[in-house]
Amino acid sequence: MKKINVALLAGGASTEREVSLAGASGFEEAINRDRYELSRYDPKTDLGLLTRDADSIDVAFILLHGAYGEDGTVQGYLDLLGIPYQGSGVLGSALAMDKNMAKVLYRLNGMPVADWEMAVVTDKETPERLLETLQFPLVVKPIRAGSSLGMSVAGNIEELGKGIRVAYEHDSQVMVEQFVKGREITVGVLGNDDLIPLPLIEIIPGDEFTFFDYKAKYEKGASQEICPAKVDTSVAEKAQEFALAAHRALQLRGYSRTDMMLTPEGNLYILETNTIPGMTPTSLLPQAAKEYGLNFSELIDRL
Repeated sequence: MKKINVALLAGGASTEREVSLAGASGFEEAINRDRYELSRYDPKTDLGLLTRDADSIDVAFILLHGAYGEDGTVQGYLDLLGIPYQGSGVLGSALAMDKNMAKVLYRLNGMPVADWEMAVVTDKETPERLLETLQFPLVVKPIRAGSSLGMSVAGNIEELGKGIRVAYEHDSQVMVEQFVKGREITVGVLGNDDLIPLPLIEIIPGDEFTFFDYKAKYEKGASQEICPAKVDTSVAEKAQEFALAAHRALQLRGYSRTDMMLTPEGNLYILETNTIPGMTPTSLLPQAAKEYGLNFSELIDRL
């Protein structure tokens, strides 16, 4: 049987380059070499090679995170080259990457989100106007950065100004939203028309972390992940319903993973949706897929 020629796209030019490269190494170890012929391309240096090889590539697997990889840019480039790829297209990728637009769509489609305001440059030094509609504690985040880069929690006006200044170092647009206290859970979705919600995972950062930040996500042992999450059946069903609704509202395809907060009162709030979740065997989506009954190799085949 002829092997399927797969172009693995990893690395890239975003601040999440190292996360992408680490994921690619795990992917290369796990993929079925009897079925797939794998070549790796780094969009930061190999776009010419990718263009040259386009006619011989059967499918691309995008393992890029952040700007130029998760925001629709590389998806558009692959469309121009005529190379099919896993996951969401240009529009869905761009909508999910923009936290402001995603929250607008969540709310329009009846999903609960924390109140938020978009910052302006003058808020770096005088952010008091934001307190007209919001109250401490507040979360400050760049709208197009992933892995919680540039994100902070502010408990007073000084921390708010500092957080906005830091966030602007990562993006030209910054969001300030109401902090939601509770348990962080994440729900994966597989499919296009017939969607499958995966079992919930609860993410518990170590006591030293205020939230699931970059260090908590990627430092070994910094966080605990429980799959399936220990929540009431009604909560699990509602979370899965919201994950499916988010997938549809953002016009995603293939797979996604939506992060949420579960308050002590049992209310759910949508945080964001990832269109290219981590793809090592121990990443969150593969963990949930395994609990559902798909091992890592089977998950790759499905995508």
